[in-house]
Amino acid sequence: MSTREPVSWISHAVSHVGTVRKINEDACLNQPARGLWAVADGMGGHDAGDVASREVIDALEQVPGDGSLAALAERLESTLQQVNDKLIRLARESDKHTIGSTVAILAVRGRHALCVWAGDSRIYRWRKGRLEQITQDHAMVEDMVEAGLISRAEAENHPQANRITRAIGAMEELFVDMDIHELEPGDRFLVCSDGLYKDATAKDLARLLRGKGDTAKEAVDLALEHGARDNVTVVTINIEKG
Repeated sequence: MSTREPVSWISHAVSHVGTVRKINEDACLNQPARGLWAVADGMGGHDAGDVASREVIDALEQVPGDGSLAALAERLESTLQQVNDKLIRLARESDKHTIGSTVAILAVRGRHALCVWAGDSRIYRWRKGRLEQITQDHAMVEDMVEAGLISRAEAENHPQANRITRAIGAMEELFVDMDIHELEPGDRFLVCSDGLYKDATAKDLARLLRGKGDTAKEAVDLALEHGARDNVTVVTINIEKG
């Protein structure tokens, strides 16, 4: 397939408070016209998580969408650092320990997708019958798995499973990870908060992405069927021929 062959996309987004929480601390961005999508998850256990996630998404909505993918990457990183500074300032002014949020961003330009993330909100890709998590959690248990201290299975039920190591608003200097992927028609991306994969297995997600329905709604419905202990937010992007 020629790398010059154009692609188009269709996206859906759903966010739900879940069955236990009283406030939805998740927020999402679904802007297919700009080729920009994001999920932000206010840090559970901290004050004003809903404020933090909303600040992240509101700032991303204002990022100029023109120019190259490299230029967009710089703008996104700069914008997230500005939000980081603002959240730290808000926390100090309100005497709160932390006002923070994770973020996972997918941006498409031409035949390439840019992933930007901090924390444990995730991006998955379904391609040719195979599901792949294309972001790596910034979490204590992930570091322990990488170091060979615990297995992947042990990480799922580890006492520190909810402890993340990066977030917007958590530290003075923000470090985000970035990756670029070439697109193929038929690719399906899923951007989500941890409320989804806490209550849905990789097999569940693969089954949903294999289908042709509104995967975002189906994924949230599945989490709700399994109890949805946390807020659940899902954005799906289907890549098609241009």
